[in-house]
Amino acid sequence: MPGHPADRLRAAIDARTARVAVLGLGYVGLPLLETFERAGFPVHGFDVDPRKVDALRRGESYIGRVPSSWVREALEAGRLRVTGDLDELRGVDAALICVPTPLTPQREPDLSFVRGTAEEIARRLAPGQLVVLESTTYPGTTEEVVRPILERSGLAAGKDFFLAYSPEREDPGDPRHRTAAIPKVVGGSDPVSGELAERLYAAAVASVVPVRDTRVAEASKILENVYRAVNIALVNELKLLYDRMGIDIWEVIDASSTKPFGFQPFYPGPGFGGHCIPVDPFYLTWKARELGMATRFVELAGEINTQMPRHVVGKVEAALGRRGKALKGSRGLVIGVAYKPNVDDVRESPAFPILELLEERGAEMRFFDPYVPSLPPMRHYSVRARPAPLDEAELARNDFVLIVTHHDGIDWDLVVRHAPLVIDTRNATRCVTEGREKIVKA
Repeated sequence: MPGHPADRLRAAIDARTARVAVLGLGYVGLPLLETFERAGFPVHGFDVDPRKVDALRRGESYIGRVPSSWVREALEAGRLRVTGDLDELRGVDAALICVPTPLTPQREPDLSFVRGTAEEIARRLAPGQLVVLESTTYPGTTEEVVRPILERSGLAAGKDFFLAYSPEREDPGDPRHRTAAIPKVVGGSDPVSGELAERLYAAAVASVVPVRDTRVAEASKILENVYRAVNIALVNELKLLYDRMGIDIWEVIDASSTKPFGFQPFYPGPGFGGHCIPVDPFYLTWKARELGMATRFVELAGEINTQMPRHVVGKVEAALGRRGKALKGSRGLVIGVAYKPNVDDVRESPAFPILELLEERGAEMRFFDPYVPSLPPMRHYSVRARPAPLDEAELARNDFVLIVTHHDGIDWDLVVRHAPLVIDTRNATRCVTEGREKIVKA
């Protein structure tokens, strides 16, 4: 019937008058906010960080892939509102949750941000609203954690309000895959919720992939990232083995990549970073233990990848030793502290445990990163390294240069020419022809 909450929401979505709120304006939430505004929806951005709110209100974006020009234009047109006042949730039609889901120090899921956000929504939940969780988590979170909190409002999911899960698929620094062009998996808590969430996302992104329920949608995201974590662990372990055999893993991968079927290249490194790949496998293994099952394959991949920073530091120490130099008392420069090339995102970056280990063993460290001019505050690491320029004099005064992140635009010939020793964890120096005797792969 026309007065039913679902019918009213369908009509608002189809007319592009549905007010879409995004809670959490980080690397996932802000691009999502932009995507819905560009699709014609009035949007509301919520964040508890006043620095983010103030920056956006000034028309300044703090994420590279979201232009400041869009922020200014959307604000001036009255189609974007940014606030930290959660009471404004009372007026929205859809609330999309994009808050962090980190690990505890014991490597167990920390859902405090999800729970806290759900509680804030529940206090203001109104009939006809759609709530979608986008934060990466273990299968069952939407039904077992979010739904009970929201239903404390006295409203019932699927009847009075609607609930779904749609995993984020952001790839910071990748200009080829914009949010609007990435297929969106959507699973509802019930058929009506699933249909409404599908309708909402279909109005803003190129394609929607509806699945049976929220658990399937949650599990799909975990699978995507566990798949990558396991394969990265595989090549990292093979790197260690092939190194002892005198074989260059990078040459092996290049050769194997010529096979036109049955092989997809993954590349080794100093550890893995970003929010998803270092975290998601542990969400799955925690849930498996709750069900009385051991996910040995996934757990082993996590162990291999988290040990790579120690391997890198060991390679630095060994390379210095061959030159009659101890790590203690040495001076080193790390190139790249972002977790991947060409972004300013340092979440879970392997650079931090590497820097901490090097400093603990007595090295005096500096770093250079064109995207990260200074180190942000860190909860889990104590790093003293200061920024340094990447010039001839700075390179020459170090005992070693360690490449952790292979940003584009760095003159690797310059690095090898002037540094006395280069430890390359990313094969960034593969095209350098002069001075290769100074390069050590790690």
